[in-house]
Amino acid sequence: MTTGPLTGIKVIDLSTMISGPLAGMMLADQGAEVIKVESPGMGDMMRHIGTQKNGMTGIYALHNRGKKSLVVDLKHETGKEVLRTLIKESDVLIQNFRPGAMERLGFGYEEVAALNPHLVYVSIAGFGEDGPNSGRRVYDNVIQATSGLASVQTDKATGKPSIYRTLICDKVTAYTASQAITAALFARERGGSGQHITLSMLDAAIAFTWPDCAMDEALLDDDVVRLPTIASSYKAIEFSDGYAVATVLSESEFRGYCAALGKPELADDPRFATVQLRGKNDVEYREIIRELTSKMTVAEFLEASVKYEVPAGGLNDLKTVTEEPQVIHNKTFVLRDHPVAGTIREARPAPRFSATPIEPGNHAPVMGADTDEIVTALGFDSTSLREQGIVK
Repeated sequence: MTTGPLTGIKVIDLSTMISGPLAGMMLADQGAEVIKVESPGMGDMMRHIGTQKNGMTGIYALHNRGKKSLVVDLKHETGKEVLRTLIKESDVLIQNFRPGAMERLGFGYEEVAALNPHLVYVSIAGFGEDGPNSGRRVYDNVIQATSGLASVQTDKATGKPSIYRTLICDKVTAYTASQAITAALFARERGGSGQHITLSMLDAAIAFTWPDCAMDEALLDDDVVRLPTIASSYKAIEFSDGYAVATVLSESEFRGYCAALGKPELADDPRFATVQLRGKNDVEYREIIRELTSKMTVAEFLEASVKYEVPAGGLNDLKTVTEEPQVIHNKTFVLRDHPVAGTIREARPAPRFSATPIEPGNHAPVMGADTDEIVTALGFDSTSLREQGIVK
């Protein structure tokens, strides 16, 4: 039985790819009934990209668990009526089509609000609902580049920027959408109505990047004392058998770091006495650190970092992270048998609710798995609709 905090909330997920579907999945994890609506034929492109078994891809499964699947042709008037009926009894609608597409289908916000004024309607776009780039196709790397996020990864030695090899802007947008939806539902609960939430990947990416990466760009006066950003020095530290990371901000952390590396006297070297001096004498400092780390194993350093209270960690890959003792203790991963994809490893929902506990939702559905159940509950004859090709 569902016990999550969003139990009783019904969500229509008309979105595809990552940003909308992940937002919908988070709502499903928290107890909402989420109905994924796809068109006959290909459906969501994520069903066809990447590693797969029996037609179920890993990326689709990891963005669509907990949902029901309805396949309906929205170009057919009866198909539109199915969606209209569903809208009337739903709380949230998520869509991430290019601006104008929903209006052309007859499901723009004004039309939908007339059917259900209590609905929270979410429009996710790449660049925005309007403006010079609003009609352009967008993928994650395009937003990484446009938002300035990729520039943060610029190699100081070569001046070459680097693209994150993760769909970071899509996922940030999804988290932003999910939070905005629950805020809108809360406002409605306090006596408000439904409303239209517009969200661009560009705005979400900049809002995500700005608080720390732009700490040097936020203060605009001429007399500002400018220093490197906190994360500008982040890099993997090479040891004799692998890599680790460490961050040293305070004086006590620097002393602990030197001790962990087996050279406590380095903390008293006047060339490196402060963060500013270590920055000024960066080349010499790094040469000394590299000589010390080349003689240590990762395990030796991590053991010493615990002793001397240095913030540090070994560098896991996506296989070894599943064996990390704290990850095992947290029960971060769950292994389940998907009905068509076989054994699947998933990250469980990160927040743990004490009064309304949540678990990963049901398996990501095959296309149209719940069509008959959904349309019948809405008062339609599923057999007739199937014969006409309106639902699948």
